[in-house]
Amino acid sequence: MLLCAKHFCTALLAGIVLMCWVAVTPAISQQLQELSAPGSREQAFAELDRDVDSLDAQLGIYKRVVRLVSPSVVHVEATPRPQYRLRRDAEEAGSAVLVRYRGADYVLTNRHVIKHSDASLISLELSDGRQLRPKKIWEDRETDVAVMLIEAENLVPARIGNSEQMEIGEIVLAFGSPFNLQRSVTRGIISAKGRSNLDLGEGEVMYQNFLQTDAAINPGNSGGPLVNLRGEVIGMNTAIASNSGGNEGIGFSIPINIAVRIMRQLIDAGEVERGFLGVALDRSFDDATARRVGLTRLTGARVTSITNASPASEADIQTDDIILRFDGMLIDNDEHLINLVKRTEVGRKVPMELFRSGQMLTVYVNIVKWKTPEPTVR
Repeated sequence: MLLCAKHFCTALLAGIVLMCWVAVTPAISQQLQELSAPGSREQAFAELDRDVDSLDAQLGIYKRVVRLVSPSVVHVEATPRPQYRLRRDAEEAGSAVLVRYRGADYVLTNRHVIKHSDASLISLELSDGRQLRPKKIWEDRETDVAVMLIEAENLVPARIGNSEQMEIGEIVLAFGSPFNLQRSVTRGIISAKGRSNLDLGEGEVMYQNFLQTDAAINPGNSGGPLVNLRGEVIGMNTAIASNSGGNEGIGFSIPINIAVRIMRQLIDAGEVERGFLGVALDRSFDDATARRVGLTRLTGARVTSITNASPASEADIQTDDIILRFDGMLIDNDEHLINLVKRTEVGRKVPMELFRSGQMLTVYVNIVKWKTPEPTVR
């Protein structure tokens, strides 16, 4: 009897499976009989206990981090003011972290968690169950950072890390109250750094430089800490990229270096300093123009004019220069450069890579404070 290739393979496979079953079944049967014996079963459990103890010595670090960080995590209930209670974007719950600055205690969170509320409508629940009201609130809309002054005994401020030292692939833990489930912890890694141009909420978060993580972040995690394995806060969980409204493995956190710098400026001066470079940029800079001037692809921001007595003029930046990197970061477009400059610490000396007349060169600019234009008097 002749079989086509398909039927032959099917018959051969069936024969192999049957032989494997005949060969394996006695072994499985014997193993089951051995594990059913009381003595053997106890021995198997004992071996499993030893293996788990060995693994625990390595993975127990997660439990230690949770024990150290949890007392510094705050649950935030922010009842919207009456005029905002029917709005879909009026969040009523979020998270925060306790920090200490100049001897006083503060709660650091996202502005969008409390932006529709006020001090009398905000309840801050500590890990030990105590509930506090903020004494004073500062906010920065452009970076989505808010800080609240609190007063209480025996508070446990978090240890602040250095977000600039975090590398892609490092393990992190996200703390918060997803879906109002307080004191939740999830684990993941840093998936990317320097994420910007995200469409968040009402488009208020203008100056973006997010850490991306696959640690599960959901509604209610906003404002909670992102922590490294040393128990140090390296980010503040802010947003998710999701089609369903829940976690899909893409979450974003404000680097803690930025959040703390904003916090200190708000507390010390009541406002945030924005960096100023002093260039006007070509918003119509496109791929054809980039190739015409000698670039292989569209990248960077093209300068169209220089402000007199500005950091750009002092660094000898010229019209038609194309700024390719700012402080080591590759520039995507003009908006990206503006974002980076505005959130750069005033007084810093920053390297910039330029493309000028077919040549690459590096200049250094001293970022100064952006001065808001005086209002026009009518």
